[in-house]
Amino acid sequence: QVHLVESGGGSVQAGGSLRLSCAASGDTYGRNCMGWFRQAPGKEREGVAGINTNDGSTYYAEAVKGRFTISQGDTKNTVYLQMDSLKPEDTAMYYCLISLSELSDGSCGVPRPNFGYWDQGTQVTVSS
Repeated sequence: QVHLVESGGGSVQAGGSLRLSCAASGDTYGRNCMGWFRQAPGKEREGVAGINTNDGSTYYAEAVKGRFTISQGDTKNTVYLQMDSLKPEDTAMYYCLISLSELSDGSCGVPRPNFGYWDQGTQVTVSS
């Protein structure tokens, strides 16, 4: 079993910033891909940003490139998502996820929603 503890989120005006954090514990051995996916009301879940905790490689969805930054904390399974220049369309429930790599070279990518373990999410609301 994997346990994920996520914090951050909240409400902010457009152009503002928020920071999410996520710490994974338990059976994390071999699960080197962490990140976030989100779901807005009435929309499908979509990957947002990912990181390979073995080498720090990062991956971003086009919608957030240049505005969001994913990083790793002092411990391998702690990651952060710094969200700047937030837009109303970023409003969604954000879910932290940890998973195995699906690729033979061990690389990750933008998280595929519902693959691996994820938490109950935290709400991010951006008002115009």
